[in-house]
Amino acid sequence: MSFTTPPRPFDITALFPQLAPLARTATRLHPRPGSPTVHDSSVGGPLLWPADEPWPYCDEPHDSRAAPVVHSPDDVRLLRRDRAAAAERRRLDPEAPQWTPEERATWERLAGRPWFDGPIALLPVAQLYARDVPFPRPPDADLLQVLWCPFDHEMAHPRTALFWRSSGTVTDVLDAPPEPPIVQRDCYLPEPCLFSPEQVTEYPNPSELDKELQDQLDDTSRWETIDPARYDTYADDPGELYLNNLSTAPGWKTRGWTRWGLTDPKPRPCPECGTEQVPLLTIASLEWDGGSETWIAEEGRTDPSPPPLGARYGNFTLIDIVGGYNLQLHACPVDPSHPHIELVQ
Repeated sequence: MSFTTPPRPFDITALFPQLAPLARTATRLHPRPGSPTVHDSSVGGPLLWPADEPWPYCDEPHDSRAAPVVHSPDDVRLLRRDRAAAAERRRLDPEAPQWTPEERATWERLAGRPWFDGPIALLPVAQLYARDVPFPRPPDADLLQVLWCPFDHEMAHPRTALFWRSSGTVTDVLDAPPEPPIVQRDCYLPEPCLFSPEQVTEYPNPSELDKELQDQLDDTSRWETIDPARYDTYADDPGELYLNNLSTAPGWKTRGWTRWGLTDPKPRPCPECGTEQVPLLTIASLEWDGGSETWIAEEGRTDPSPPPLGARYGNFTLIDIVGGYNLQLHACPVDPSHPHIELVQ
């Protein structure tokens, strides 16, 4: 299924021509639950991983005090299955019990696993084929694989590892990669999803614009030529209209502009060569929120089928980064194989 972002309320460059040269193309990925294979671009799916290449592990210590209750990946999958069954049961019959005796027994049985202090196998987070999704990449690579350690490290989020490949060189695929015995948080196990890539145009976050243009965006008189019905909610704060609906798209995406919010913009020099890094992949907690509902795909507004677990808030991957933020990976435009930067916003 393909997804289409509704047209923006109006052409912002007609009001502010200075924005036109700042336009960038981003690719919204629109992840939705599915059954990906190693040949698909996906979230949380199997990877095209060479059978003769060792699987990566995290050897760093992990703080047992950070998570009073931990589960194995299979525990998480079982608990999600039961939650989905319960939600569907209540949807069909609001008077149905919230939990069946079997589901309660499962919850009690999976009250928690013992802590594990050894090396942790990394989990697949995303796989991107260049034939499906444009992204910055080394010239000899057409495949990006993103894995992470499902534990918090220096910051309160998993640490990612990037692997670049030429897919045509992988002839013998690893059938059963190892999994960690536990994950720190259930939301660090991605729900398998397939992508439906769509290109959109983005403009910089207001905080990345010069002061003169920022002031113009906040000047209500500059917006008087726009049909009031299109921005009535933001009439007292047109800058918020630009921020939420006209600048950067929410959700999973590649390229585009950095989506600031938690902090002010800051330099992102490549750790190896010093070149300013550019957005590579946004790992999002939500595909939209209360302030960015104009970005909900048209098909998502009209689909009569029951929403999958988590869809109410656009959280199809069931990943959560620091309570609803984005983990934005940035890559060096000179050589994307240089060490990448992680940015939470």
